[in-house]
Amino acid sequence: MFEPIREDLEKVEREFVRHLESQVALIPTIGYYIQQGGGKRIRPAVLLMAARMSGYTGEHGALYASVIEFIHTATLVHDDIIDKSDLRRGRQAVHSRWGNDVTVLLGDFLYIKSMSMALTRDSLDFIRLLCEVTLRMIEGELYQLTKNGVVDLSEDEHFEIIRRKTAYLFAGSARIGGMLGPGTNVEQEDALWDYGLNMGMAFQLVDDLLDFTGEENALGKPVGGDLREGKMTLPVIHLLHRGDARADLLIRKIVNERTATMEEWRELRAQLAQHRCIDHAQRVASDFVERAKSALCVFPASAERDALMFLPDYVLSRDR
Repeated sequence: MFEPIREDLEKVEREFVRHLESQVALIPTIGYYIQQGGGKRIRPAVLLMAARMSGYTGEHGALYASVIEFIHTATLVHDDIIDKSDLRRGRQAVHSRWGNDVTVLLGDFLYIKSMSMALTRDSLDFIRLLCEVTLRMIEGELYQLTKNGVVDLSEDEHFEIIRRKTAYLFAGSARIGGMLGPGTNVEQEDALWDYGLNMGMAFQLVDDLLDFTGEENALGKPVGGDLREGKMTLPVIHLLHRGDARADLLIRKIVNERTATMEEWRELRAQLAQHRCIDHAQRVASDFVERAKSALCVFPASAERDALMFLPDYVLSRDR
């Protein structure tokens, strides 16, 4: 799918390592550990492919893609502390291995480093967009914390959390790719923002679904973690509105006690299946995917547009 930008993605990996060089040996040590943990690199790939589709083939694409990956990595290490997640991609999370104090500071380092990297290019438009996206992501994390443990969360409130925490970074990645293009107009930049935003929404909805449908060894983390952490996701929100008193009682018990027996977990999954809550969430994710693909219609047909058209479908079908 991303064969045309494979070399650029390899540059992103090298840039990630190079910009983690420091006289404080712990920084590159942890950075290398994070990099070896893998990752889909979808956000950098979106930026690079959007840039190609917009007619850009210069060196700045790999730099800005690395900036995006730094921001994304910073959110992950901070989120794992907040969520008390011991695993990330099947390995010890950074805070589990090096402690919270080190991990908080590492996340701060990654945020500031990302902006420092972006400042090596004299364009305030890019900096403004990156700052705006990062601020919205942090606001999303704070907003989610205020809603943690709130069982009666509305779909709109849930979508607002997803939009801020996840979708804006996808949107910013796509838009930056377009901004690099020599002849991209405002309509096309806005279309790329919409593409990334809708794909980011679908990406997170599928991620939430995997908490109920995925396998622990494939995900690299325990299933059912969201609800046990007090986070309401779309399938459970739908079940609250469609289910019976037993389903309501079960959901509130798990959220309040932050634990679930195997029997309770099986019952919850059975209730989700009975009331077609998984199907509902998949339909909503599919709607966002279709909106993402429709946004690209303002661009002429090309191999790059085909790749970006296919990516939302890949997001919809992923199992990890």
